[in-house]
Order: sequence, then C-alpha cells, then structure tokens
Amino acid sequence: MTKYEIAALPGDGIGPECMDATCIVLDRLVSKTAGLELTITPHRAGAELYRESGETLPASVLESCLQADAVLLSAIGLPDVRYPDGTEVQPTMMVGLRRALDVHSAIRPVKLYPGAPCALKDTGPGIDFIVIRENLEGLFASFGGGAKVGDEVATDTLVVTRKGTTRVSDFAFRLAQRRSGRPRDGKKMVTCVDKANVFRSMAFFREVFMDVAKNYPDIERNAVYVDAMSLYMVQNPWDFDVLVMENQFGDILSDLGAGLVGGLGLGPSAEIGEKHGLFQPSHGTAPQLAGKNVANPMATILSAAMMLDWLGDQHNDPVCTDAAVRLENAVAVVLKEGQIRTPDIGGSASTTEVAQAIADAIASP
Repeated sequence: MTKYEIAALPGDGIGPECMDATCIVLDRLVSKTAGLELTITPHRAGAELYRESGETLPASVLESCLQADAVLLSAIGLPDVRYPDGTEVQPTMMVGLRRALDVHSAIRPVKLYPGAPCALKDTGPGIDFIVIRENLEGLFASFGGGAKVGDEVATDTLVVTRKGTTRVSDFAFRLAQRRSGRPRDGKKMVTCVDKANVFRSMAFFREVFMDVAKNYPDIERNAVYVDAMSLYMVQNPWDFDVLVMENQFGDILSDLGAGLVGGLGLGPSAEIGEKHGLFQPSHGTAPQLAGKNVANPMATILSAAMMLDWLGDQHNDPVCTDAAVRLENAVAVVLKEGQIRTPDIGGSASTTEVAQAIADAIASP
C-alpha cells in the first residue's frame, strides 16, 4: 500500500465546489485501485479567510503544504477582497506559495479531447502540446517591487538567470522524453519561445536553452519568437510538442492554448520543483457562479491526474502512474460521450453530475 498525504486548498468562489467534485472522483479512484491510498486534508487559505482574519496563507497551512507529498489547489481570490494598497489577495498569496515550495516549472497542457469544443474549423492531426512557464523569474520577479515616480513613470524589471533558465529548460527536455511527440509526425521536440531579436534578457534565455539542449541529442530543439508563436498556435498547433518560455509569455500563451481546446474549464496545470508539486486549474474563482453548482470541475480533476502522474514519477510508483492514466481517460470518456457537460462547454449538467459521471467512468485496472 502506497500512502500519500495531500494538502488541499479549496480556496474561494467556485473553488470549493470544484474541490468537492474532485474528491468525489478521487474517492472512487482509490476504491478501485488496490495499493493506492490518498489522505486529503483541506486547509483554509485565500480571500475569504483574509476577509475574516486578515491572513491569506497562515504559517500553519504553509507548513502543511511543505510537509505534504503534494498540494492540490482550487481557485483563489475574489475581486472585491483587497489589501489596503488596493491590490488583490490572490497574486501575493500564490507568488509566496510558489517561492516557498520552490516550484520552478509551470506546466499547462493544451490537449483537445474528442468531444470537447474547439475554436478551430480544422483540427488537423490533433492538438496535444505543453506550455511550460519558468515560474519564479521573468517579469513576475518584479511582483511586489517595481518603481513608480509620481504620476509620470513606472517600471518593472524582467529577471532571467542562468540557474532558473537551466532548470526550466532541463525540465522541458525531460518531459519531452516521456511524451509521444507532436501530433503531426510523432517527433519529440522542445521549442524555446522568446523575443531574442529585441531584448538582451530573451537572447540570454535562448542562449542558456541551447546550452541545455546539447545534453539531449535525441530531442529536436528550435526557437520561435513569441509573436510568431501566437500565430502558429492558431494556424498549426499540431506542429508543436513542448514549448518553454519566460513567465509572462507563458501566462498569456497558455490561456490562448486553452481557448483552442474548450476553454479554461478544461485547463489543468502543475507547478513542479525539485521536492514539491503544486496542482491547480488554470481558471479563476468566477464568483458570479459560486454556489450555483454549475462550474466545470474538469480542470481541477485533470490537475489531480497530473498530481498522480507526478507522484508516480517521483516515487517510482507504477500504481500511482496507472491511476493517473485511468483518471484522465475517465474525463475523456465523459467528454466524448457528450451527454454530461457543464454550461461552459455547451451542456446543462451540474458540477456534481459531471463529477459523478467521471467517477462512474473510471475503469478498474
């Protein structure tokens, strides 16, 4: 029996509903998987907690996240809950949590499942690529800093280091080794996305990326400017396998990718470091939907599948890895059947009904 301790942060808005739905599915998965045990412990953090107590991420909750085998997070933040300086709660909490866990690589899959709505008329040989953001540097390194002079000038600093770029590039190549390659021809490839023709920092990012690429002669590498990539992702998304880039570029392009394959309700993510893993949907808290039981839980459920896959890889645990595959396949089955889906992807089912359908679709090993 393999036992994993999961710190769960249900968060705000639709977050608790999506977390409850995910727990329904995980409970069923565990019941059908001999040798797997998950202890999921919920902790309060986020905007509602700040409204009540003045804290977003208590020290005891952070310590639980650090001690857990993985952290499963739902959406955090509310637009009307702000610090005295007017900034929102969510960015400060998330940047602090990421830095504490030292999760340097943010992975956002862009995958078109059969039956999911697609913004493109022609889906070619399929869409299945990964956007990887460097998670701790780039333009986000200025968070909480920057400079403003009166009402005339404001600046933020973009930071690129050899260490940070090496870590995220190495992660991208190792992930490409595990994947099946790009949909068009199965070629394993990592693409550096930058603006190296304009910015010294981006030229340095590409230089370090190419240095790392030398360690992976079995993986093709190339580089594309970020503006061109925003075009190619729409015109020929099947030409790509793994994309790696600076934080802000990844923040933008990952949302574009989600828009191609059904929206953020189908957008999971993982944030990975050397010791810790943080898993959460890419969408926000959608407070206008909170309490209505209509939010799409699939992004959170797919994030849980990514969590299981990472745990399996970290601990060399084939039981966990197999459970991750079965969980993702169950989501794919529900999407392909097309009978149970939430309003954001053209249906009328509730959050709970979708969770139950996915739980029922989980196959025994």
